[in-house]
Amino acid sequence: MALKKTKSQKIKDWSTKDIVTNVICYVANILLITGLFIGTIFLLDLSGQMSLADFFKDSSKFLHFFILLVLIAALMFIYLFFEDRDFLKKASNSEMLFLIIEVSILINYISHNYINLYVRPLVLATLLTLFLTDRRKAIFVNIVYCLLTFLFDALTNQAINLIEYPALIMGFASGLIAVFCLDKVFSRIKLLAFSFLISLPTVVCIGMTLISNPQTPLDTIFSLLSGLASGPFAVAEFMVLLPVFETLFTKISNFKLSELTEHKSKLIKKMVQQAPGTFNHAIVVSNLAEACATAIGEDALLARTCAYYHDIGKLRRPEFFKENQADGFNPHDDLTPELSCNILKAHTLDGYTYVTKNRLPKEIADVCLQHHGTMPILYFYAKAKKFTDGEVDINQYCYSGPKPQTKIAAIIMIADGCEAAVRTLQDRSREKVDELVRKIVSDRMKLGQFEECEITLKEISIIIHTIVNNLTGIYHSRIEYPKVVIDGTEE
Repeated sequence: MALKKTKSQKIKDWSTKDIVTNVICYVANILLITGLFIGTIFLLDLSGQMSLADFFKDSSKFLHFFILLVLIAALMFIYLFFEDRDFLKKASNSEMLFLIIEVSILINYISHNYINLYVRPLVLATLLTLFLTDRRKAIFVNIVYCLLTFLFDALTNQAINLIEYPALIMGFASGLIAVFCLDKVFSRIKLLAFSFLISLPTVVCIGMTLISNPQTPLDTIFSLLSGLASGPFAVAEFMVLLPVFETLFTKISNFKLSELTEHKSKLIKKMVQQAPGTFNHAIVVSNLAEACATAIGEDALLARTCAYYHDIGKLRRPEFFKENQADGFNPHDDLTPELSCNILKAHTLDGYTYVTKNRLPKEIADVCLQHHGTMPILYFYAKAKKFTDGEVDINQYCYSGPKPQTKIAAIIMIADGCEAAVRTLQDRSREKVDELVRKIVSDRMKLGQFEECEITLKEISIIIHTIVNNLTGIYHSRIEYPKVVIDGTEE
């Protein structure tokens, strides 16, 4: 699954540019789909299946298609406007949905005319939308795509009638099975296994067709096998096209999230080599963030991935961060408090730059920028006060923000601060850990760090409880083993 819109996301104001780009997007894609329709007729004319000239002698069919296409596009706009206005605001999102539909129509035509009618991947558009957006949009795109497929078939005389070739029923049923059965499947083997389940409506519909129009046993078996292959065929094409759409539209699916958390991924590998202390910190924070996200119903894999990368900006100057100072030398000892503070503050913007430069999704980049909010760096603020007789402006010793805008950013802010603080405790009993975690959260609340995300007090309480449980488990006290000599070896 891809990233889901959460309740913590606010509805953004539309600018004139947003309106214009959306209008251009919809008009351009209506014309493009119309072009695909005309191209289909032209290819059928070349193959002798129908006459292009005869088709356009009576313009009613083409006019019907165009009017229905405009109506479907308008319904798509209205649905997105009321369902997810922020998604619609960015014209590239609508362009992505249109391109998914257009590519799927093209593949359907090729499959129909050069392979077999029943092997057409009717769920391809649904699968791509599901893993790049969410369930609701996938269901809606499934409806739009099935309607367009039926229009293409009916108006180009490739479907005799609804009873003999129930494309709508096959598409709707297969698409819904795909949405509800593959939503939480992130293994390619499981995806392939479930793909046969997607084929069942097609096989049933083919069986119904064969009852009214009997074929030879060989043709019957071939038709049923073709229908059974439609699901795996769609999944295979989906696996090929998904990375292309992820790259083109900077989207992130759970397959991509899993890849980004592998230790062999480019930035993680670099962090392991150049900032091992930061990497170990990120591992613990990722475990905390994942547990907290699960506890409050947020996207756990997204939270884990964002936690992996939240401190990636430290790669620019790893030696200036305590966890990477293995030899005991601290370069801040030779710097003024102001310069030290600026170096520390810069890692949030550096992280944002690293992530965007490497074309990672914006959700991860935003967490890099937001996970410290506008919190003060008290150590260097206190140090600066010792070096001056006058007042020190604390704003100069605060992170630049912005404050967390989403619940996941808030989770990582809390987990990040708690992990670093608990590591310094001498007494890591549950009571002491609980006391420290509550203080850290309380400090952030007093400074208004959660004002711009819609996280509730109940969710914060759940996060505190989850972090205390996890940190107590990580830093639990261990048995002091007695020294025993065995065969001259001291254990």
